[in-house]
Amino acid sequence: MNAETHKMQGTVRLWLTAILMLIGALVLLVRAVNLQVVETEFLQSQGEARFLRQVEIPTVRGNLLDRHGEPLAVSTPVESVWAHPGELLQASDRIPLLASVLETSAEDMERRLTQRAGREFVWIQRRIHPERAERIRELAIPGVFLQREYRRFYPTGEVSAQVLGFTNIDDIGQEGLELAYNSWLQGEPGAKRVIKDRLGRTVQDVELVREARPGRDLQLTLDRRLQYLAYRELREGVERFEARSGSVVVMDVSNGEILAMVNFPSFNPNATQRSGNDGSRNRAMTDVWEPGSVVKPFALAAVMEAGVAHRETLVNTHPGHMTVAGHTIRDVRDFGEMTVEGLLIKSSNVGVVDLVLQMDARHLWGMYSRLGFGAVSGTGFPGESAGVLRDYERWRRLEQATLSFGYGLSVTPLQLTRATAALADDGRLRQPTFVLGNDSPAQSVLDPNLAREMREMMEAATGPEGTGTRARVAGYRVAGKTGTSRKVDASGYSNRYVASFAGFAPASRPRLAAVVVIHDPDGDQYFGGQVAAPIFGRVMEAALRLAAVPPDELGTLVTQSGVAHD
Repeated sequence: MNAETHKMQGTVRLWLTAILMLIGALVLLVRAVNLQVVETEFLQSQGEARFLRQVEIPTVRGNLLDRHGEPLAVSTPVESVWAHPGELLQASDRIPLLASVLETSAEDMERRLTQRAGREFVWIQRRIHPERAERIRELAIPGVFLQREYRRFYPTGEVSAQVLGFTNIDDIGQEGLELAYNSWLQGEPGAKRVIKDRLGRTVQDVELVREARPGRDLQLTLDRRLQYLAYRELREGVERFEARSGSVVVMDVSNGEILAMVNFPSFNPNATQRSGNDGSRNRAMTDVWEPGSVVKPFALAAVMEAGVAHRETLVNTHPGHMTVAGHTIRDVRDFGEMTVEGLLIKSSNVGVVDLVLQMDARHLWGMYSRLGFGAVSGTGFPGESAGVLRDYERWRRLEQATLSFGYGLSVTPLQLTRATAALADDGRLRQPTFVLGNDSPAQSVLDPNLAREMREMMEAATGPEGTGTRARVAGYRVAGKTGTSRKVDASGYSNRYVASFAGFAPASRPRLAAVVVIHDPDGDQYFGGQVAAPIFGRVMEAALRLAAVPPDELGTLVTQSGVAHD
């Protein structure tokens, strides 16, 4: 009985075990069918979500081109190194090798990785040399990856550095035209979803979220050849006269296009590390100075416009000095009696002040204001200065006197170039522009006949009797005016000077206007006619040649070249 009972119990347990195993198998089968058929999409999406990433598709920044299509700023593809800290730290013995290739400190690298161990992405070094990128690729260090980016390159280097500006490591404009037109140049990066493995490698593209939109090219008015020539002449002039700095601006009279704008000292925008000197400033637009006698053509234009005098009116400057409000105003010598044109030729302070004080202050202020002094030019260049021109109602008699020969107002080289171009273009003032094809409608600010008279008087100022003879260009009629002004320091006007020259050519049919400004020339030569005028002449000669402007006096040009005699 007991044996039979035990046998029956064993049979029951066997069947129960079999039934339970069968039920378990059926449950597993049902669950497998459910997972593989019913919930496939859900499970797949959950799995992908753990490895799905949205990554940026880099886009190239638009190029900056000169007026002839030559590159001034381009973006070239480079590679950057990044790491998954957790993965790389597990192979910490390879960190010194990576640091050696990148020429950096292994200890600093490991410290940074440790501090960011919880992250999945850390930049190691960006925009590396192609040879280094290839070595890193060959090393196949766990957790280390390469990513394509773009680096900005400036073919003209320091020649155009302050005008073009530069971008930061993310290729975003920081200064100059790069900043002013950043939204046009930058473009818009794209985005896509990808599946990455546990090592951060992309194994599958899933979806394009947003297409990359490349930046647009921008063609500028600058002439790269003229930039080089103007920079060379400016640099040689600054170094020759041991000056602190200088600027040159060349503008097309007929449309306001800026053909060249250079400053010295400059900087190399391609260098990864930039010094903190002041070479990065575009002095031609951001720095102001009291221009001195270079504004006398505008003061005399106001005098003639107000009917105080005409071109042949005689003015007695004897004995070469005068007193205004207790202050003495002097000429370099006693010029005696001269015409108004003679005042400009000899740059007489006494004669110009005598005439300006005979008219209401608002006439002088009106002339300066109409020509753009005291206001930004409208180029949109970041940091452009408006200069200083106080309202005439606040002028005292002495201030009105000094304003007539360039003290009491401050201007930029670009403002002076623009005003000079207006005289050259029959009294039409234009908005300067850096962008080729920009519409620059003219604003009439001066009677054309008066403008033409001033042109003739400025041409005489570069003649044998004038102060600007060294600005002349063989074969061309040149008009212009010199300027020499003292600089202010803590104790007042010092023995430091600014030499300048503003003019245009050909005087017969003006095409180009230019201004040269040299700060702090050292030594005995510091007058505008000695320092700035020769630089103007050489720059203008190059500009006229590049613009294919026919000479006024072909016979003179050929004779001076030694080719033939007329």
